[in-house]
Amino acid sequence: MDLLELMEWLAERGVTTVFKADGDRMVEQRTAWMVIVSGGPFGEDSFFRADLATADACLESLLAHLEDRGLSPFA
Repeated sequence: MDLLELMEWLAERGVTTVFKADGDRMVEQRTAWMVIVSGGPFGEDSFFRADLATADACLESLLAHLEDRGLSPFA
């Protein structure tokens, strides 16, 4: 499953997903990748955010979070 497939899978469950590469932070050699998910089974007032060095690290962190919440696309 690639990132776009995961985002679509989450959207089908009412989850809003933002995946971002921040050019300013990249130039400054800071953690430039970010993923945020909210809504759906997470509830209106709950969200997950990870700011990490690579896109793959963000994806792995998100998948681990989903699995912890019992919402794995691989189940």
